[in-house]
Amino acid sequence: MKTIDEMLSLDLLTHAQHLEISAWIEQSSSPEEILQMPSTLWQALERASMVMGVNDDLLRPPALDAGSLLLS
Repeated sequence: MKTIDEMLSLDLLTHAQHLEISAWIEQSSSPEEILQMPSTLWQALERASMVMGVNDDLLRPPALDAGSLLLS
């Protein structure tokens, strides 16, 4: 939900889209139900994700020094 809130704050989603997506996720009891979200909402999420570079972040290999962050 944090990512969706950020998309709203960056004006990548409208208030109506944010409310609809949030409500859909909240009422869904499984990932499979979330995947049944209407295509118009998925398209809005995909566009916002592209602008934010969400997919790039998910596909980026972990930093070699990431383990040292846990020791701090």
